[in-house]
Amino acid sequence: MKTLPNLSFGKLWNISFGFFGVQIAYALQSANISRIFSTLGADPHDLSYFWILPPLMGIVVQPIIGVLSDKTWCRFGRRIPYLFIGALVAVIVMCLLPNAGSFGMTVSVAMVFGLISLMLLDTSINVAMQPFKMMVGDMVNEKQKGLAYSIQSFLCNAGSLVGYLFPFIFTLVGINNIAPAGTIPDSVIYSFYIGAVILILCVIYTTVKVKEIPPKDYAEYHGITAEAETEKVNVFKLLVKAPKAFWTVGLVQFFCWAAFMFMWTYTAGSIASNVFDAPAAASGSGFVLDVKSPEYQAAGNWVGVLFAVQAVGSVIWAAVLPRFKNRKFSYVISLLLGGIGFMSVYFIHDQYLLFISFLLIGCAWAAMLALPFTILTNALSGGHMGTYLGLFNGTICVPQIVAAVVGGWILSAFTVEGSVPPEVNMLFVAGALLVVGAICVGIIKETSGTKEAMKQ
Repeated sequence: MKTLPNLSFGKLWNISFGFFGVQIAYALQSANISRIFSTLGADPHDLSYFWILPPLMGIVVQPIIGVLSDKTWCRFGRRIPYLFIGALVAVIVMCLLPNAGSFGMTVSVAMVFGLISLMLLDTSINVAMQPFKMMVGDMVNEKQKGLAYSIQSFLCNAGSLVGYLFPFIFTLVGINNIAPAGTIPDSVIYSFYIGAVILILCVIYTTVKVKEIPPKDYAEYHGITAEAETEKVNVFKLLVKAPKAFWTVGLVQFFCWAAFMFMWTYTAGSIASNVFDAPAAASGSGFVLDVKSPEYQAAGNWVGVLFAVQAVGSVIWAAVLPRFKNRKFSYVISLLLGGIGFMSVYFIHDQYLLFISFLLIGCAWAAMLALPFTILTNALSGGHMGTYLGLFNGTICVPQIVAAVVGGWILSAFTVEGSVPPEVNMLFVAGALLVVGAICVGIIKETSGTKEAMKQ
């Protein structure tokens, strides 16, 4: 079996560059969805339910993209057609979602419009995002995969940094950050518009610069026989044959992604109440934060700043991770630091001290972006790379779905009747989940798919 050649840094960079634009879209979604739906009138106990759609679409779409792209070849390549189509749809939806309250709809209709837009946005982001991970598995040898995923992690965090800061920056330059009840502020709307433009430009760059490996060469590099190329894909059989790394890393993923789902869902309310002292307002279920107040909207912008700090922490930690000789040890340390960061938010009431918390959270995020895919793709061989990576996305989506379903119940257990729901408690729970994830790293067994294939 032929060995994939080393690629220059420039080629490794080009393979993942479009991820920068995709991550801007993802950052805008993750930092602003709770804010958008709260502004439209959602109850805090119900916020987690709005977050079910993104991972639900991911668990459906990503395996399909994996299976289809494994069998695709055209003049544009194997994975690139899917990422381009996904990005194009995402651009259209990014221009619609933040306008959910601006078309003269009733509250219920605006909420439904927002939900449909969110579903389409996350579906298209998933379609655009997964091919980048697959192309690294396709085109990069085992020796360089760590570097390739580190580059992807850097671009991911750089894109997050830009996306998270957009509303804050637009507010600083004078764009309105407060809007009438049921309407999204202009600072958020313009952020989505600019993010859409950057997304399509970045994807066009990758589409033009990257030439995927032709089918014949791809088969030789990955040890694919003629029979394997024509065999029908049975997803359940592939799962049975999946390397142990698939399942053991997947267990760690469960606790990590559930933790971050709680962060995306409840940080806005946590910061508004715990730091900005946003006033309360009566609602049908008791008391909630007044989403029309300047304090709440200022907290919404500050959440973007904190998420940007997290991205900076991720970039810094991503540069540190390769210095660890033991990959599993670096994984454990990263998750423990993130757990401490989450738990510390509960005790901090100063907006600037929170920088420390989110820098630590960034350490966990950096490890989550790079290490699981490095461990898994090193354990894989043959012609089902895309399918396995699509299935592995289930270890990202399932925990988010579970967290979204139980999040409201857990928050209700913390809520005292007649008081505002203590959303910050959910971040403490997130910290505990990362600690459990760190403990589970011990059961991961790293293997080499290429070596196994060569033995055969």
